[in-house]
Parts: sequence; C-alpha cells; structure tokens
Amino acid sequence: MKVRRFGWEGAEETAWELRQWAAEESPEVDVAPIEQEIVEGGDEAVLRLTARFDAPGVGLEALQVGPAEASAALSVLEPDLRRAMEVAIANVRQVAEAQLSADRQVELPAGQTVTLREVPVGAAGIYAPGGRAAYPSSVLMCAIPAQVAGVQRIALASPPGPDGRLNPLVLAAATLCGIEEIYAMGGAQAIFALAHGTETILPVDVIAGPGNAWVREAKRAVYGKVGIDSLAGPSELMVVAGHDTDPEWAALDLCAQAEHGPESPLVLAAVEERVLTEIAGATEAAASSRDSVAEAPLALVQVPDVDAAIELANVYAPEHLELLETDAALMADRVTTAGCVFVGRYGATAFGDYLAGSNHVLPTGGAGRYAGPLGPSSFRRRISNVELDARAAAELALHVDALADAEGFPVHGESAMIRKR
Repeated sequence: MKVRRFGWEGAEETAWELRQWAAEESPEVDVAPIEQEIVEGGDEAVLRLTARFDAPGVGLEALQVGPAEASAALSVLEPDLRRAMEVAIANVRQVAEAQLSADRQVELPAGQTVTLREVPVGAAGIYAPGGRAAYPSSVLMCAIPAQVAGVQRIALASPPGPDGRLNPLVLAAATLCGIEEIYAMGGAQAIFALAHGTETILPVDVIAGPGNAWVREAKRAVYGKVGIDSLAGPSELMVVAGHDTDPEWAALDLCAQAEHGPESPLVLAAVEERVLTEIAGATEAAASSRDSVAEAPLALVQVPDVDAAIELANVYAPEHLELLETDAALMADRVTTAGCVFVGRYGATAFGDYLAGSNHVLPTGGAGRYAGPLGPSSFRRRISNVELDARAAAELALHVDALADAEGFPVHGESAMIRKR
C-alpha cells in the first residue's frame, strides 16, 4: 500500500488534492491509431490487435465464439458457483425491473397533450474486462439491465486469455444470461469494433461496461457515434470510519478494492487519529499477506467531525462509499454524489460487486456528481409524442409566430399560423 496522510483544508480543497493524487496513477493513452486500424482493417485488424495485446503468439482465426463453446463452459461450472450466479442474476434483475418507468401523458392548458415514453435501443454492446482476472460478474451487471430494458440484440466482448480463448466463467455467465453473440476481443479495439462494425460484427447503438484506461478512452472517442454508459475508470472506495469500526473489517474492505489494481484510489476518513492509525496498520498488514492485493494508493484524512466527512464525500463523489459509523443510516440520506453507498458495519462493497442487487458499473473519477449506476435507462431512450387538436393549434399559433419571427424563422410561423384558419 502507498499510504499518504492528507491534512484537512476544507472539503473542496481536500477533495481536489485527493483527485490530483489519484490522477498520478492513471496512465495517459492515445487510442486514435487503434481506431484508425479498426476502421480501415476490420476483422483482420481486430484479430491482429487482440493477438498482440491479449494472446501473444496465438494464431487467432475468428472473433466470434460459437454457442457450443459457451454451452460447454456452463456444463462444467461448479454447482456452488452456478448457484451464486443465479442468485446474482435474480437480485440484479429485480432491482433493474424496479427502475422501469411507465409512459406518462401530460395535458397542457391549451388542450394539447405530450406523451413521454421510453423505448429500448436496438442493439447494445457490453464489455467484460479481463487482465488481472476474469469478470463474469460484469457480464451479469451489464446484460441483465439491457435485457430488462428490452434490448433485442446484445453483443458481448471480452478479451481472450493467453491461449486465445475466452475465460470459461465469462462464457458460462453469458450463457446463463442467454447471450449468444460473443466476441473474443478486448481493449480499445473491441470498443471500436462494436461502434464502427467489421465484416463479422454489426455496429451497436450503446456500449456499456467497465474497463481499463484504453477502454475508457475508446468509449470517449466513439461517444456521439454511439451512446455510452459512462467513462468509468479505476475502481474507487472511500470509507468513513467511526470510533468503534472494526479495523480488520475495514482493512479487508480496502484491500478488496485494491485487488482491482494499483490505479484504484482508496480513501479512509475518520475523526479520530487513533482510528486512522489502527485501520491503516491493519490494511498494510492484510495487504502484505495477500498476493492478490495490488499496491494501491491509500489516502488517510482526519476530518474535524462526521459532518465534514459527509461534505468531503459529496465533493469527492467516490464510486463506492462505506459508512462504517454508528449512525450510518442517518448519514446515508445526506450523501448525494456517491455511485453506491454501503450503510453500516455489514455493508461491505464486495456485496454490491456481486450479489446485493445493485449494479457494480458505477461512475468514477468524480462523475457521481452528474451520473449514476448502470441500469435499464442506459439502454433506453425517450420519445415525446405531441398531439394538438384544432383548438390547441389555434391558441398556440400566434405565440409560435411571435417567437419564430423574433428568431428569424418566418416559415416556422407560417407553418403554425396556417393551422389557425
């Protein structure tokens, strides 16, 4: 762990310093050359780049994974693991279904009506990262909201391992979710292939899912050509610890997030210096004895009081926020920007990462100030139906004419006024 103490300079200043420190761990990447290769080279470029970055020395022949290979992966899945996935699917689906909204019709004074309705996008591309580990949970978190949203075509992309094949756990998760269109490709090239299409891959309308800096920058580059869920970066955790927080529990929560990689910023805030010292020591001890825990940056912030801790959280806008305080339930209602809030001593982030029912694709890098978790709305778009009868048209036409004339669009006015006759 790379531990650093930060002095309290107010919520705004301290949050800014924390973000600057975290940014030092993020690599600068240029994805433009990769996009050009995909646009010009299609399948051949995707295969070449996938072999180069994910499976060096393996002669990849096809991007798409056949249904037989996916079904085989599910057939050999350990029963306990399959049951865990099925519980996760059921919980995430139930929470996602609760987010769907019905059509709403508004009747306005002049007599016109505006009906607000939502429809699913036609096709969604979802990305399940690889690298340090396989993430079947990301398949579930992306696929289920897309299905609940009503998306008819879902294409999954995930990087193959060194042997050139997709991880069986990813394939098993995809099969449990009923996804049949699966591609063995990762990184920026996968995002560009989904956005632009190739000889094998039809382009999609929305791309969702977490990834590394290359995936994030590729999503940034294609935004506008396709929709994206967010520009999710390295996973983050902020813990607000109280005087009675168990140091070992908090340490394991912080180490669990550090398993995502050395770029994952961790923040520990507490009123008492003793609490910071005990949890920091327990975290370093736990990390040193667990090979899966990366050397992530851990910031220690001593806050004047609990109110200041909440203020800091709201400015910092962490992806995950754990409130390990006695009055956590009361504090939670005051949090406005975190991607997901875990309330009380039993609310470890790990539950949200897998089975709680909330989504683990969350805004990072402070994006919680304007974005929220991945859900069905990420795969749906709004349409307004406007209906005017003769009376409404006659009443509104004069106003339209006046505004149109002021803006220099006289034919807009004529278009409205002809319906006043």
